[in-house]
Amino acid sequence: MAHSSSSRGIAAARAAACALGVMAVLSPVAQAVDFRSTADSATVLYDAPSTKAKPLFILGRDTPLEVIVVVEGWVKVRDAGGTIAWAEKRALADKRSLVVRAQVAEVRAGPDDSAPLVFRAEQNVLLEPAEPLTGAAATEAPGWVKVKHRDGQVGYVRIARIFGL
Repeated sequence: MAHSSSSRGIAAARAAACALGVMAVLSPVAQAVDFRSTADSATVLYDAPSTKAKPLFILGRDTPLEVIVVVEGWVKVRDAGGTIAWAEKRALADKRSLVVRAQVAEVRAGPDDSAPLVFRAEQNVLLEPAEPLTGAAATEAPGWVKVKHRDGQVGYVRIARIFGL
């Protein structure tokens, strides 16, 4: 009987642990998405967490990447196109940058489609946040983010048009 009671206890503990794991995955308060930008003018992305792994491609400085997992000096990342790869942790900066993922993103003077057009940014153009960010839900105007182009122009762009939040 002790064996049976012990087995039930282990089974119950496993079921509880499994339920907690499922709740953590499905929880709407799950971890916020973390983004980093490439720190070097040439950051190599690999198919595995090793410099001996197959290099997939090279990214320029300030390219935004979504952090999936960090493992012993390596970061598994996703780029704007959805490609998953590995980068050396030291090759990534905490700096937040954004990239236009739509064909064209209209940057407006205010967070409204009827606001005057400041400029149009084509696909793959890098922008930087013009306000402190922690995520898409933390922007000043819901659905919009205030951005700055490297030429100094500032305006608002629809979040759906960019990657990096």
